[in-house]
Amino acid sequence: MFRWGVLSTAKIGVTAVIPAICDAENGVLAGIASRDLARARAVADRFGAPHAFGSYEDMLASSEIDGVYIPLPTSQHVEWSLKAAEAGKHVLCEKPISLNAGEIDALLSARDKNAVLISEAFMVTYHPQWLKVRELVADGAIGTLRQVQAAFTYFNKDANNMRNQVSLGGGALPDIGVYPTVATRFVTGKEPLRVAASVERDPEFGTDRFASVRADFDGFELTFYVATQLAARQSIVFHGDKGFIEVLAPFNTGKYDHAKITLHNANHSSATEFNFSDVNHYRLEVEAFARAAKGGKAQIFTLEDSVRNQKLIDAIYRADKSGAWETV
Repeated sequence: MFRWGVLSTAKIGVTAVIPAICDAENGVLAGIASRDLARARAVADRFGAPHAFGSYEDMLASSEIDGVYIPLPTSQHVEWSLKAAEAGKHVLCEKPISLNAGEIDALLSARDKNAVLISEAFMVTYHPQWLKVRELVADGAIGTLRQVQAAFTYFNKDANNMRNQVSLGGGALPDIGVYPTVATRFVTGKEPLRVAASVERDPEFGTDRFASVRADFDGFELTFYVATQLAARQSIVFHGDKGFIEVLAPFNTGKYDHAKITLHNANHSSATEFNFSDVNHYRLEVEAFARAAKGGKAQIFTLEDSVRNQKLIDAIYRADKSGAWETV
């Protein structure tokens, strides 16, 4: 069994990933680390973990931990992923793993030097609904893909929330803009060539609260918007000349809606639905990660994928500043 440690008691860990670890067939929750030992002990007791650590360093030094999940604020992801790798621990780090593509070079070096697995936690790439979308597009179910349209929004004006703090890596693009880009790249296997974008920042927080993006791929384009101060919405459509695919609740299944994709024919006279009930993509993610870390066969989100996706996010910011197309 893969022995998991979790660095911090962040909400995403407590509500989503730790329960998935506890349910996983090939891993156990071995420990929780926090800068507050009492807090670490409380979460460890809640989930039955045998170890609680009063510092992140203590967890990384422990022989009872095989790998760590890192749900720290975005600005700390590279720092603690590097420290974990240097300590010989495998790393599953929340997205985005960095705030610019160049930072990931150090992670690639640390991964190879220490023979550990480092992966950015894009749980959507493990969900069977996305595997099905990829299969349908590859098999020509919608003919030639010409357009991908997506939206991901929520409303949050809490000044104390890390998503609204520049120093912690907050903003719409780092938090949710990475999902339409990852999903499109995952489904098509293609990379963007250039991008145009408009980004609006909150006058109080300084974070990007709205972004409208157009990315040119080879043969099709991706257009999407993301926002942190709009009514909650998730949507993505893959549109071809012989049909189109709608993905219901594409990024947060269960929270926004249940997992379903609908394949429409060319004249919209018939539709085929594919439903995916009782699927926990966080569990699929941690199980795949543990298999790969133990040397087994598993498809995971690689650091090379992280570099390519972050290059697109970086280009979006450049395009907003220049007001022109930017090469990715």
